Amino acid sequence: MRTYLNDGWKFFSQWSESVFDSDRGEEVRLPHTNVQTPFNCFDERVYQFVSGYRRILHADNLQSRYILTFEGVAHYCEVFVNGTIVGKHSCGYTAFSVDVTEFLHKGDNVLVVKVDSRESLNQPPFGFVIDYLTYGGIYRDVYLDVYLDVYQSAYVADAFVRTETEGGLQIDVELHNFLQPCDVFADISQNGAEVARLQYRAENARFTLCQDLQLKRWDIDSPNVYDLKLTVDGNVYTTTFGVRTAKFTPHGFYLNGRRVKIVGLNRHQSFPYVGYAMPESMQRRDAQILKNKLCVNAVRTSHYPQSQYFLDECDRLGLLVFTEIPGWQHIGDEKWQEIALQNVKEMILQNRNHPSVVLWGVRINESLDCDTLYQKTNALAHHLDGTRQTGGVRYLAHSHLLEDVYTYNDFNRNGATNRKLICDKDAPYLVSEYNGHMFPTKSFDDFPHRRLHMLRYAKMLDGVFADDDTCGAFGWCMFDYNTHKDFGSGDRICYHGVTDMFRNAKMAAGIFSSQGKQPFLQLCFTTDIGDYPEGYVGDMYCLTNADYVEVYKGGIFIKKYTHSDSPFKHLPNAPILIDDLIGDRLTLEDNIAPKYAAMIKQVIADIKKYGLNFLPVKSKLKIARIMSGTKLPLEKLVQLYNKYDSNWGSEASDITVKAFKRGVEVARQKASFVQKVQLTAEVSSHLLHENTSYDVAAVNIVARDQNGNVVPYICRAVHLRTEGVIQLVGESVVPLQGGMTGTYVKTVGKKGKGKLFVDDLTVEFEVV
Repeated sequence: MRTYLNDGWKFFSQWSESVFDSDRGEEVRLPHTNVQTPFNCFDERVYQFVSGYRRILHADNLQSRYILTFEGVAHYCEVFVNGTIVGKHSCGYTAFSVDVTEFLHKGDNVLVVKVDSRESLNQPPFGFVIDYLTYGGIYRDVYLDVYLDVYQSAYVADAFVRTETEGGLQIDVELHNFLQPCDVFADISQNGAEVARLQYRAENARFTLCQDLQLKRWDIDSPNVYDLKLTVDGNVYTTTFGVRTAKFTPHGFYLNGRRVKIVGLNRHQSFPYVGYAMPESMQRRDAQILKNKLCVNAVRTSHYPQSQYFLDECDRLGLLVFTEIPGWQHIGDEKWQEIALQNVKEMILQNRNHPSVVLWGVRINESLDCDTLYQKTNALAHHLDGTRQTGGVRYLAHSHLLEDVYTYNDFNRNGATNRKLICDKDAPYLVSEYNGHMFPTKSFDDFPHRRLHMLRYAKMLDGVFADDDTCGAFGWCMFDYNTHKDFGSGDRICYHGVTDMFRNAKMAAGIFSSQGKQPFLQLCFTTDIGDYPEGYVGDMYCLTNADYVEVYKGGIFIKKYTHSDSPFKHLPNAPILIDDLIGDRLTLEDNIAPKYAAMIKQVIADIKKYGLNFLPVKSKLKIARIMSGTKLPLEKLVQLYNKYDSNWGSEASDITVKAFKRGVEVARQKASFVQKVQLTAEVSSHLLHENTSYDVAAVNIVARDQNGNVVPYICRAVHLRTEGVIQLVGESVVPLQGGMTGTYVKTVGKKGKGKLFVDDLTVEFEVV
């Protein structure tokens, strides 16, 4: 029986021996961060201290076995029961368990956890500067498993369900407290419906249960997940699994024998204000955003193993996962490396039943070659899991390849893949990062910067799709994140995401969203000349997964565009270049012959792109030919430019794009001058659950114009307050940045109604 121990803790921000017998700490619930931080502009040392946690642990039956599990404690901890140390752990990103049976007495027992959150520890990922914050506290679940008679009953300590069995089922089982042969029952179900019930007579503590079962394959489009319940001597062990094959080859990545191009993003596990400490709903939400809104098919858990809830949701949604051991560039001494090897072991044993996990990262991110260490990490990974390949993230070309897959951070400056210059080995090739720090982009940057950010993603992915042999690429990264003083923009934020820290989409996010199946249309231009240097617009794009779009200006149809009208010829739903906002109007309205009308349109397009004073020679020659052939004076050409491009003083400068799928309009977006601004609030869920811990809802706050477009340059504060059975997470006054911001609300242990007030907006919640 499992009991969650997320409530009833007392937190002591300063460790002392008095923690063992004091009840004067701050009442907290898990997941917990040792200190809440501002949104930005804070000293990262605020969370780097030694703290203590204390709660009462009740034991009714001393004939039972008690196993205490911590899913994540950052970063070194010691666990005490009734003043006696019962366990230690040296990694903040993997779980650990402690058998506390012999340390308990009947009734109330004192459980204390000493947590060292300093970054000077001789363990991964520490040793040098790190481009992300590591936070502190008991930031994941804690639970207690109680097994029957400690003297007579066995229990399942581990079960590895192999994912790559052809048409059958193979489960490697390890029993603890094995005293005599016993029967093991295996119940397999899917979505609550029984699939099979198996029985096995265990003659040893380790055995393999095999059964010829025809199970549905797990795939990115059909993520079939099964539930497994193992029962022995009345003790129950549960896990989930899926059956599939996954293979990285020199000629691409194959899932169930089908070649799949990996299009992914990197994810940190951090959130504003609370760092790592977010409950189940928020962990699952990030996977849902990746799959359903950003429409990627893969995620890299950079640079450490992440929440079981997140991985479980990846299983259920069909997201491929590349997960890796903690670390960032630095490799330490022998003790440090021993802990890294332990991290490999814990990462694999804790995550190998997830069908979504297709690659183990067994190299310290962006580290130099260290053959002695990496021979060990690879050997250990293959020993613990012979069904999956290994990778190792590097940023130096032609480094030693000891892993199965050459995973490389391709930080080139032009946004295109350089595979042939990087890896000269006949090995699978996977881009583990691109863009990121090469082109950090804020949601409130000027329009040309945001457009170029989008185009760099398009160029890189276009190159990845052009090379059939490249397995795929992970963009850096999903969202902006807090970082150390050595990085970012001086405000403790790395603006490397395709979304901001609240998961509001930047323009570049549309490159990924447009690859999805749900109708999508995004305009990558505005009608505001002040967005552009000298008022020259440059290239205009739209992003869509529709078959074609129709462009209207001032309500007049101009032209139909398809994805063939894109400079990117390999990306499936590439950005469409809208290079004509005139259509046939020069001929129909101004009686200009088609030949010269086409030339005038090209000149106007060149002026938009280069500016009147920096026109290429070929454009100037075209002007001369137009004036000679049409006898139009220069003044008339200027009038035509003003009419069809600038439209100063005109009401006809709005541009509407309609998207069509199979001849049916599926989306429409209009760009025009801002006339009205409205604040909107999108909520992750209005229904919150008090279950094993508190629950959290995310609220995305966006300022939109009368057409539904984000208003990026609005400068105003948004005031937040709550009433009822919910509580605000973070700051009560937040600024709009790029027209966007956000907040979180959490439950407080009570059921009922709650309200969040966002200026004049009211958002209602129910807690059950």
